[in-house]
Amino acid sequence: MTCLRILGIDPGLRTTGFGVIEVDGPTLRYVASGTVSTTRIDKDQLPARIKVLFDGVREVVARYQPDHASVEIVFVNVNPQSTLLLGQARGAAVAALVSCGLPVAEYTALQMKQAVAGWGRADKSQIQHMVQRLLQLPGVPGTDAADALGLAITHAHAHTAISRLASARGAGEPTTQTQKAAYKSGRSR
Repeated sequence: MTCLRILGIDPGLRTTGFGVIEVDGPTLRYVASGTVSTTRIDKDQLPARIKVLFDGVREVVARYQPDHASVEIVFVNVNPQSTLLLGQARGAAVAALVSCGLPVAEYTALQMKQAVAGWGRADKSQIQHMVQRLLQLPGVPGTDAADALGLAITHAHAHTAISRLASARGAGEPTTQTQKAAYKSGRSR
């Protein structure tokens, strides 16, 4: 298995977290993390905020040249308006990734928490500390960056498992549409 660079995206309309890691066999290495923020733009300027997110994600891709991307799946919250706005931020991030030609995997917050902390109900601080530990960081990353790094770690685990399955079957790469869809989404059947 060659070294693979993965970009994780934790979408948010105010702040979108990003995290980039490299995977070399069982070794995970931190590359970069941070946020794309729209807090300086008036809340009523939704198109301008979406553009900042789209351009910001494309800039991250251009700078760090990832091989794969992973994005958190958004679920319906108590407030439908918040869910709609978050979905638009997520759409801007996914569109930016796809426009750069990246394969995009999607994971729920539960899947990320299980992959990183071993427990689907882990809180933000637990994710931050586990990401710090797994990537041997000198300090605790911010919550948005930690979630994004967690999504990259989740995809690293899923991609490794799928690659091992493909190798065990002698397939190398998935061949059927179902296998390709599972491969792209990080799920195996």
